[in-house]
Amino acid sequence: MNKSGITLLLIGATGLVGRTMLIVLEETDVPVAGLIPIASADSRGKTVDYAGRSWTVDSLEDSTWKDAQAALLSAGSGIARRWVPILAEAGITCIDNSSAFRGNENIPLVVPEVNGSIIKHDDRIIANPNCSTIQLAVVLAPLHEAFGLEEVIVSTYQSASGAGQKGRNALSEEAAGNQSEQSPFPHQLYDNLIPAIGSCGDNGFFQEEMKLVHETRRILNLPDLKVFPAVVRVPVPYCHGEAVHLKFKSEIEPDLARELLASQKGIIVLDDPDDNFYPTPIECAGKDEVFVGRIRQMPGEKQSLDIWIVADNLRKGAALNAVQILQRLVDEEYLEL
Repeated sequence: MNKSGITLLLIGATGLVGRTMLIVLEETDVPVAGLIPIASADSRGKTVDYAGRSWTVDSLEDSTWKDAQAALLSAGSGIARRWVPILAEAGITCIDNSSAFRGNENIPLVVPEVNGSIIKHDDRIIANPNCSTIQLAVVLAPLHEAFGLEEVIVSTYQSASGAGQKGRNALSEEAAGNQSEQSPFPHQLYDNLIPAIGSCGDNGFFQEEMKLVHETRRILNLPDLKVFPAVVRVPVPYCHGEAVHLKFKSEIEPDLARELLASQKGIIVLDDPDDNFYPTPIECAGKDEVFVGRIRQMPGEKQSLDIWIVADNLRKGAALNAVQILQRLVDEEYLEL
């Protein structure tokens, strides 16, 4: 075991989120002494760059992961369901970015600044929430603590990169006038909006919508919270936007909400609509914070608030949140260096 830092297993290292995880790791204080990048068999032998050197990509079947203390996974739910139990049984703490374990009540679903304290020393599997849920929970948590949240109506505007590299490539190809042969979308995305993400359930809601319901309730520890979601895929490369209507137990004033949110670490308030000052994806891409603007209240509705939220789905919505969980494990000395 390396005493100068952890040996980290990165599964999905050549994907869009995996590469972002490497960038984020370099920007943090997580002590990574050794890296074991993992991808599909087709990528075996390729290299990824981290900490000033190139690291050779292996596949999980190579069993080079046995010396790792922790694993970051962004390789899809199928890979996670197959391999995470094996890795966890071997004593490797797994932080999984897929949907494989998010619905398991026995596995912590974590946004570190909201509910990081639920992680225990012996947790070997930790679920990273859905990207749209993460940015929503970051903003809702302090508002709930202050005013008592009762109801959430949320419409998301989710970027092409939320569907990974294939989604990003599809948008680029369509913008160039070409038909994408490997598009993950059911319709053309360029010059279009698609009000559907995932498969449609018997209740008429799509998977991404029900993720917002279940995950928001779990993270905020509000099992009876009313959540009414609608999701839309939009033709922008990066960042998800969310238009949110909130109802509270107590009366709330926009100025007070604005001041409260601005005081939170990881939240930036950009809110001067008279001067067209509010968050937009093109300005928030590549940044770690969750951005909030358009904080307003319908006259006469003193227990409600309307807000607009934007965050980079690859960073805070995926890679950064997972790395922040890893950082917490190190800080709490849950991983042996």
